[in-house]
Amino acid sequence: MQSGLRKLIAIVFILSLIVPGSVGQASLSYQTTADELAQAMLNRLTPEERVGQLFLVTFTGPEAASASTTGEKIYELIVNYHVGGVILSLSNDNFVGTDQTLPIAQSLTDQLQRDEYSASQSTQLNPDTNETFTPAYIPLLIGISQEGDGYPYDQILSGRTPLPSQMALGATWRTELSRQVGNVLGKELAGLGFNLLLGPSLDVLEVPTSDSGGDLGVRTFGGDPFWVGELGQAYIAGVHEGSNGKMVVAAKHFPGFGGSDRLPEEEVATVLSSLEQLKQIDLAPFFAVTGDAPDTLSMTDALIVSHIRYQGFQGNIRATTRPVSFDPQAFSQLISLPEFSTWRQTGGVMISDNLGSRAVRRFYDPSGQTFNGPLVARDAFLAGNDLLYLDNFLSSGDEDVYTSYIRTLEFFAQKYREDTAFAQRVDQSVLLILKLKYKLYNNSFSVASTLPSTDALNSIGISSQVTFSVAQQAATLISPSPEELSNAIPLPPSREDNIVFISDTRVYQQCTNCQQQYTLSVDALKNAVIRLYSTSGQVIPSNLFSYSFQDLTDMLNSGIGQMQIENDLRAADWIVFAMDTVSNDNPVSLALRQFLDLRPDLFQGKRLLVFALSEPYALDSTDISKLSAYYALYSRSSSFIEIAARILFHEIQPSGHLPVSVPGIGYEILIATSPDPNQVIRVYQDVPFTPISEGPETPAPTPTAMTVGTPISVVTGVILDHNGNQVPDGTVVTFSLYHSGENVPSQIVEGQTAQGIARANFVIDQSGEINIRAVSGQAVNSDVLTFEIPPEAGTATPVPETPTQQPSSTPTLQPTFTVTATPQETPVPTNVKSQGQVKFGDWMIALIVTALISGANFWFSNSKSGLRWGVRGALLPIIGGMLAYIYLAVNFPGSDSLINQMGGWGVLLTVLLGAGIGAGAMWLWQMMDLRHIKPV
Repeated sequence: MQSGLRKLIAIVFILSLIVPGSVGQASLSYQTTADELAQAMLNRLTPEERVGQLFLVTFTGPEAASASTTGEKIYELIVNYHVGGVILSLSNDNFVGTDQTLPIAQSLTDQLQRDEYSASQSTQLNPDTNETFTPAYIPLLIGISQEGDGYPYDQILSGRTPLPSQMALGATWRTELSRQVGNVLGKELAGLGFNLLLGPSLDVLEVPTSDSGGDLGVRTFGGDPFWVGELGQAYIAGVHEGSNGKMVVAAKHFPGFGGSDRLPEEEVATVLSSLEQLKQIDLAPFFAVTGDAPDTLSMTDALIVSHIRYQGFQGNIRATTRPVSFDPQAFSQLISLPEFSTWRQTGGVMISDNLGSRAVRRFYDPSGQTFNGPLVARDAFLAGNDLLYLDNFLSSGDEDVYTSYIRTLEFFAQKYREDTAFAQRVDQSVLLILKLKYKLYNNSFSVASTLPSTDALNSIGISSQVTFSVAQQAATLISPSPEELSNAIPLPPSREDNIVFISDTRVYQQCTNCQQQYTLSVDALKNAVIRLYSTSGQVIPSNLFSYSFQDLTDMLNSGIGQMQIENDLRAADWIVFAMDTVSNDNPVSLALRQFLDLRPDLFQGKRLLVFALSEPYALDSTDISKLSAYYALYSRSSSFIEIAARILFHEIQPSGHLPVSVPGIGYEILIATSPDPNQVIRVYQDVPFTPISEGPETPAPTPTAMTVGTPISVVTGVILDHNGNQVPDGTVVTFSLYHSGENVPSQIVEGQTAQGIARANFVIDQSGEINIRAVSGQAVNSDVLTFEIPPEAGTATPVPETPTQQPSSTPTLQPTFTVTATPQETPVPTNVKSQGQVKFGDWMIALIVTALISGANFWFSNSKSGLRWGVRGALLPIIGGMLAYIYLAVNFPGSDSLINQMGGWGVLLTVLLGAGIGAGAMWLWQMMDLRHIKPV
């Protein structure tokens, strides 16, 4: 009997540990375990294994097996030098072309992870102790940059869903679309075996500079810091969701490349900016995805540190920093900002940009003659980077890149042994990297969890509808205005019209030996028109003609009357251009500008339309004035080409808005995102929310008693910008309190918007009528909130007035009319339930009651029918009581009402009922057993 009782107590104790565990406690346990696992793993690593984790390397070819011709060297780096990760790219021929791109890419990532696992299955000699050891198994980071819009911004060009550029997403101003695109990207890359995404770009393109060659173009979300941050948050959350948490997102180009005049890959740019200015513009989007991120899904896992330097960084305009990626002082100042320091404490990792880039080489030696890889890597590491990205990392005098990798790894291992401070710095970074990898794989390193499933290939390349939705909502009319366009081009092309399409086509290859392909085929737009409108008889295919920018360039250079394209242009009723990125480095891209300058005789009197498939600011005001219509599409995939065809035939109207400044039409993003002066700002009394009890009728709100000295809280409605979107967070709103008959406010309070809404608090300073209104920038019209304050204690009720239109600073020849509008009531939620929840005290009561019933039933059953029925008599009341408690704890139907009405008594009665049912079931079971009837 005593033995049975001890078993019973053990069972009760185990159940008491299992049931009440909360989600918060589980998260804390998970975090603690990840830290402990990372520390335990670090403790067992040799110096070579530790320094190996710091490096992300590249290699040539699509193979990684030890027996393969191109894979032997990367196999050696993984197995014997323990590198922490690899980056795959188009330039290194890591992918093959046509229909084998995806299967071979997946096979490559699979083999890389198997190489890492194979290293842990054999012993090696530790040069530090001359003893053999078995290397630890730590999964590789396998990274890729896949920015969208195909070549040259994507690395995998075939088979995957053709996703839009970041600027196309910016033109939609819709975070949900950004999240959907991120989701597709995360899902497809994870299905191929990638677990590190180098992106997205969070650069703010404040001042576009198309001709300089240093413009990031469509690789950014836009020119407003707030919206770049919002879209970046959504994109990162989508990548995390699509990959099921198995993707490290590394946002770039920290601390912001938008103000530079050089591409980050080509040359170290110098930007005139102080730290305070950086915090307002360039750093704001990075704040949004680190310390200011609303949740972990929207938080970037890492930041890629760009090779950029600043003049006036610390206030002295004559002082210039080294590139941030190599400057410990500037790096430390940035990372010590509160938003980044809190993110670093939660495990944020810093990754250097490519240390073998032309920009770095030119910084260390402008002549390009010498390059000391180990010292460059050391400088970047000591500046503060945790992971070092090495590509084209060939040191002077070395036979090949592979030799330079080994020399650098050996240099780090030697310095680890000789320099204690360096060793501590290595351990700090390796610990962060290990935590990051444990996070990827749920605190367990197993080779099976790293290998992609071949079935995942079936889910890649099938999400083009997302891209089409982006294309439809991103398309933007740049010039003229919609009203002017309807007058200039009231009808689409007719059946008899001749249309000439001229497209900027560019050649690319997936690999060195792959077949050449075109970013946009010469007849892509013509074919889209034929497919959509020829069957209905709206166009005659023989009246449509297609040429390339190269054809146009040849015509301009050959003289008048020499080529067929000239004849077709003369006969055309419509001339439609599909324009890609314009650069002085690519003379053919200038064909449209030259055509507008040199041959007005070929387009005057015709409908001349231009679709910008890349950045929307390539044409100046003179060029734009010669066009009938100028549109921006921001991307070149088939979905965007189809949208261009539908716009041409007036089937859809562009609904997007420019996300960057366009000097050619005087469009400035700072003005576009400021409050629209044509709106009436709604103003309400900000009444604290009070839950309303259920009942047949909702009681009317009770007016707030107000006297002199009573505080008043007011709130605006959502304030909109010129494009109809909510204004960015931090937009200043000025609230003014006036007394009746006075034109000068007695109180002025400034508030800042959050999600488009601003709040302010006043204190009533005298009796009588008071009026409160709000102004934000040029939006000077608002509702007026009126209160009557009695001389003595009483009740003041807000009285809606018509909004007063403030006098404009610009004289007008017509009288100003008052806009009539009644302020709306602040919405009050109805039928809001207070959710009942069980508490810890309820759990203790349930445990005690269940244990008592279980013990009593055990004693009675054991004494009457023996130990077997005693144990059954103990267990069934426990099961019944715990199931009843769990029913309440997880808020199944009816539990809310029961707890709200009866509190702890409801929990007690429910548990008693459950335990009683359990005890009754045991006695029923015993009766059936005595009658030799098998229980059902």
